[in-house]
Amino acid sequence: MALDGSSKLAGLPEAVRQHFNDGDLVFVGGFGQGVPFAIAREIARQGLCDLVLCRTGADILFDILHASGCVKGAIFGWLGNPGIGISHVLRRAVAEGSIEIEETSNFGLLLRLHAGALGVPFLPTRSLGLGDIAKQAPGSHERVTCPFTGEEMTALSALAPDVAIVHAHRSDRAGNVQLFGITGDTLEGANAAKRIVCTVEEIVDGAEIRASADRTVLPAARVSAVCHAPLGAHPSYMTGLYDRDDEAYGAFDQLSRDGTQLQAFLEETILSCPDHATYVNKFVPEALRFRLGETGMST
Repeated sequence: MALDGSSKLAGLPEAVRQHFNDGDLVFVGGFGQGVPFAIAREIARQGLCDLVLCRTGADILFDILHASGCVKGAIFGWLGNPGIGISHVLRRAVAEGSIEIEETSNFGLLLRLHAGALGVPFLPTRSLGLGDIAKQAPGSHERVTCPFTGEEMTALSALAPDVAIVHAHRSDRAGNVQLFGITGDTLEGANAAKRIVCTVEEIVDGAEIRASADRTVLPAARVSAVCHAPLGAHPSYMTGLYDRDDEAYGAFDQLSRDGTQLQAFLEETILSCPDHATYVNKFVPEALRFRLGETGMST
């Protein structure tokens, strides 16, 4: 339970209204699995703007939010369409000057988030001393001398997002969140954030969470809100529940090459869908919905 016994359960529209502000630095969870598309689509519906998104390896969620007019900047180690190729949206945005980017390595960004989670101003590394990355981000990458050994190292400044969005397998109403399978940088980013908003496949009784308490990755005390959003990671996947929708990723690669087609896609999948349930019924293949129903949730 939450410390005061209260419920953190909220609808997607309510959670976005209460916990997001224009101009927020937003960490985006998900690493292959569990990309939080449902809440990203709600952010776009509500028309938030001037957001800066961050994560190590960014998904097409970044493309969707930028094309929706929500994003002014991105901090990342890699950005593209996983398993397919580069981001056509980012390439156009950089050429047009419509986005500010700060690029580092995946490890470099992970260290910045870890520093944020620890509450220290920076962490040192022996990497990033060569090449151009550090030169392109002088505000977050600086050469320092170790006071103990005299060794030259790179100091990476802490990154502490205003809010983290995470999609997980299940939670109780109090907001004790359990996530199974690969997590990537999700927990580092969430722990570095001031607020955490989670969407989950299933809301379960607190007794079920306590029966496997070791699988709780985000305790209620750290979670601002939890939203019930089955299939909320589509078109990405959730370990043990449903597979990645490869056709959707492939189709996005083609349509995102053209601005007109991209805007038509956003109109159809976001603006014309008043809520997550409508999106699922219209755009999630029946085979994935059937697999979710057949699989259920295992402990």
